[in-house]
Amino acid sequence: MGAQQSSRSKTSKIKAAFKSTHTTADSVRERASTSERPRSATPSAVSSLPTTTTMPVPTCSYRTGRTIGSGTYAIVKEAIHVQTGKYYACKVINKKLMEGREYLVRNEITVLKRVSSGHSNIVTLHDYFETAHNLYLCFDLCTGGELFDRICAKGSYYEAEAADLVRTVFKTVKYIHDCGIVHRDLKPENLLFRTVAEDADIMIADFGLSRVMEDEKLTKLTEVCGTPGYMAPEIFKRVGHGKPVDVWAMGVITYFLLAGYTPFDRDTQQEEMEAIMAGNYKFEPVEYWENVSETAKDFVRTCLTVDPLERPTATQALQHKWLSDEKPHFVAREDGTPADLLPHVKRAFNAKQAWRKAAFSITAVKRMATLAGHSGGELEELRDEVNKFKEESEKEVMEDASITHQYFPAPNSPNSSDLNRQMAQAKIGDKK
Repeated sequence: MGAQQSSRSKTSKIKAAFKSTHTTADSVRERASTSERPRSATPSAVSSLPTTTTMPVPTCSYRTGRTIGSGTYAIVKEAIHVQTGKYYACKVINKKLMEGREYLVRNEITVLKRVSSGHSNIVTLHDYFETAHNLYLCFDLCTGGELFDRICAKGSYYEAEAADLVRTVFKTVKYIHDCGIVHRDLKPENLLFRTVAEDADIMIADFGLSRVMEDEKLTKLTEVCGTPGYMAPEIFKRVGHGKPVDVWAMGVITYFLLAGYTPFDRDTQQEEMEAIMAGNYKFEPVEYWENVSETAKDFVRTCLTVDPLERPTATQALQHKWLSDEKPHFVAREDGTPADLLPHVKRAFNAKQAWRKAAFSITAVKRMATLAGHSGGELEELRDEVNKFKEESEKEVMEDASITHQYFPAPNSPNSSDLNRQMAQAKIGDKK
């Protein structure tokens, strides 16, 4: 009995911490509409979510393979649709971590249904369903790797290539904004290549923190969220934020693409936050920037305008001469050819990489615990409990699980006899 109470207490702490980390105040209209809403009611932001199929489905039509990623609250597994043979990346979230906060996942679905279908530079959500234990979201499987890993694997890297990447991503950001969406977590780790091909599309992924913003005059987001080094000043100041935060993040990404480190790198998160709010950064060390054009630096400065009202829109950023001029900008070597940025970029990136990996694994849980009022002594216990729930999610055998709800029609759903036969034949390792 005591053990059960202890377990329930730990679970409650995690839920409370999770709730504190994701406090939502998305708009004046939503606050008004939710103030009288029962706790169990579906939030208005997701009231239009289609429920194409709500009848229980006997078995799942996917077979899972290796785990290919892990976030704070979810794991990502490779999956194959057994009838079509198509491969997907399947985000698996333990329901115990999401109890009472399911609308966060449904919000991500609403956003992705609005922006992703058919766009070549946005990871598409193909399916979403629930089992008794987990939530599953099936996305495009991007096999080309992360943006910066791809750059570091190249033999050379020039400013014109950085401009091409920034231009493509900014055009996609403009499209997202035109759809009435703010992403709020743009960073190199969320920019993936569709395949390993040289001309593969670069894709914006992870819309978990995105929000619908139909009318910015009436909508202000006030929650503190995102990845600290890429968050805009107004997020930390909690004065309300919107689409301009994505332009700021693009400024940080551009700086990173040109130098291999971010402009607000500091020894502590407090110092980093203070630097961001003050817009305190420099193009230093000089040797890392001597091969970068003044036009590129001006573009970064423009995007990193502290006042969001003075910051350019995505449309205006695309009109900056660094992205709009037909002739590429670069610093020429003695022979007149463009300078290679890769040596300095790679050196800076490698110096920070080990630190980033260590910090990433603790930052989210540490912040979660702090906001929920946990002492330092409880942090390790909290992290262990979160990892335990993630491990439980990973253990569920997808093809043996019964689906309780399916929100998209499964592609070409076979009848149960065909499904059983095809599942026996499907092997996750046999890629066509």
